[in-house]
Amino acid sequence: MPGTMLAGRLNVETKEFTLTEVPIPEPRPGFVRVKVGAAGVCLSDVHLIQGLLHPQFLQGSEVTLGHEVAGTVDLPGPGVTSAAAGDRVVIQAGYEHGGATLTMGVDYDGGWAEYVVVPAGVLVPLGDDIPFDQACIVPDAVSTPWGAISSTADIRAGEAVGVWGIGGLGAHGVQLLRLIGAAPIIAVDPIPEARQRALDFGADYALDPLAEDFGDAMKAATGGQGLDAALDFAGVDAVRAQAVKCLGRRGRLVLVGLSGTPITISDSTGFSYARKQILGHYGSEAHHVPELVKLTRLGRLDFAKSVSARLPLRDAAQAVKQLEAKEGNPIRLVLIP
Repeated sequence: MPGTMLAGRLNVETKEFTLTEVPIPEPRPGFVRVKVGAAGVCLSDVHLIQGLLHPQFLQGSEVTLGHEVAGTVDLPGPGVTSAAAGDRVVIQAGYEHGGATLTMGVDYDGGWAEYVVVPAGVLVPLGDDIPFDQACIVPDAVSTPWGAISSTADIRAGEAVGVWGIGGLGAHGVQLLRLIGAAPIIAVDPIPEARQRALDFGADYALDPLAEDFGDAMKAATGGQGLDAALDFAGVDAVRAQAVKCLGRRGRLVLVGLSGTPITISDSTGFSYARKQILGHYGSEAHHVPELVKLTRLGRLDFAKSVSARLPLRDAAQAVKQLEAKEGNPIRLVLIP
């Protein structure tokens, strides 16, 4: 297919983000070209533009952003038999290559474009049930909290779980915790609208971390036992210090939000005595997105409320500014080519 397409490109050296015309990519052997139906706007994209995150394996200085993508197979490359033109798919956000984990929209061109080329193995069949604007957010916005909950934290039904930060990841974290039977689910966020969102998504309690009675409220919510698990989706030092204090015996804190700063445990003796744990988490594993697609198709999950706004691809810069400023306190903004 000759011609050009619109793409949201970032120069990682100058931090300049532009919407520009680029050649439509051709799939090489083992790869597939997908016509993008929708692409999510994530805080990680904002951090890339700001320079807080930097690609580790990018060849060159420019990349098309977008790691949350769903669409339709347009052209399978040579040798590809697992996908056919017209297949509706959601795309895993990365793949293993040469001993490294490459992330779409970071280390290679992503889906803020009309077309994207990816390895055939990262395509997850979508079926006809889930709209593209909801499906596209499953990789990362949903799969990252799902990986943190089901794999890293290994949270079980009946465990008391605290969720700090009810944004794009935390809101889905609450929904997923409700699905697996965590109880009680205690959402923590300083923004009143975010706390109400948490209750709407299934939290049992929604607490203000800045309230004078926060400690008493957490103790009452957990029956004085403390949390079995705490999930930090904010990536803020104060959150981690507060969450550690809220853990009960053998409680574990999972760091999902990225801060890049040292972790300090104020009462290391008490931490050891109570056998508390701090666990790191990043992204998701290959089986998580197919699991979530299956759960969604069977009606266990619904992401209709997750899409805060849909913007045309040409307004990607506006979407970045809107997310950075948290205008309207969005869960997820979605770009439509």
